[in-house]
Amino acid sequence: MQFIDTDRIFYISDSQDFERLSLEIFNYQVKNCEVYGRFVANLGIDSTRIKDLNSIPFLPIEFFKSHKIISGKREIKETFSSSGTTGMIQSKHYVTDISVYVNSYRKAFELFYGDIRNYAILALLPSYLEREGSSLIYMVDDLITLSQNPKSGYFLYDHLLLEETLNELKESGKSTLLIGVSYALLDFAESRTLEFPELIVMETGGMKGKRKEMLRTELHDILCTGFGVPAIHSEYGMTELMSQAYSKGGGRFHCPPWMKIRIRDTNDPLSLLKHDQTGGVNIIDLANINSCSFIASQDLGKQFADGSFEILGRFDNSDIRGCNLLVQ
Repeated sequence: MQFIDTDRIFYISDSQDFERLSLEIFNYQVKNCEVYGRFVANLGIDSTRIKDLNSIPFLPIEFFKSHKIISGKREIKETFSSSGTTGMIQSKHYVTDISVYVNSYRKAFELFYGDIRNYAILALLPSYLEREGSSLIYMVDDLITLSQNPKSGYFLYDHLLLEETLNELKESGKSTLLIGVSYALLDFAESRTLEFPELIVMETGGMKGKRKEMLRTELHDILCTGFGVPAIHSEYGMTELMSQAYSKGGGRFHCPPWMKIRIRDTNDPLSLLKHDQTGGVNIIDLANINSCSFIASQDLGKQFADGSFEILGRFDNSDIRGCNLLVQ
């Protein structure tokens, strides 16, 4: 079996380096991921003729609901599953090397926010805590531990304790990040008003069927008022990915160096669109080396010349994934 050193994923220096490693991983996964190999073959594509990044085919994300997407023969160490309403088929991501996921979110956090030990990490994630198999909870558990702050932790539905903790952290001047599912942040923000402009409020998207979906701009306006912050941060991640993109306001996301976005034509899924055009979001996540790194999501988005992107909604004919993002 061909072997690729996973450490290379997190030391990509430029776009040429990214393309070289992407092609190596593509060739590895075509040969070692049975589902992806069959998918590429059924498209009539000769994998040996793929010589550039934009020619790599993307596996529809729905395959994570119906197949085991694994590259290689290693033992499964963790199984992450998507959230969703009753009766929905869950996506499952079978992880054979959890260290790749850990490296991905730790390095991405440091890249976007600096040393985790400088923060108190507060989490308002009731929907995720009340089920098993959440990759988000796995990440937040680790970040809380790494922060080494006694105030870090989960608050579930205890809004009074959360309010008291936020006020204490504000008084102490400690850098604080509150990560929460949208409906839980909204419930808190509508029931009390803080003035904590230094606080980082990060929403993970989705109402989980608890409240009516709303425009992202409307949600962010309410949260800005409730927490007394100038902007709302966002995380773009999902069960099927080992990496996350982050927005520090306005819904404009940026990827870590080992992750990139491509926008596909909704009428011709094998064709890519230029900048500033709306289409389906294709995701290259090299940290998915042990599953599939090339995924065609059901999100609609737009990419900009600097590589950043916006999520504008979802395809009408796709079911609502538990982590679906707000429609703008």
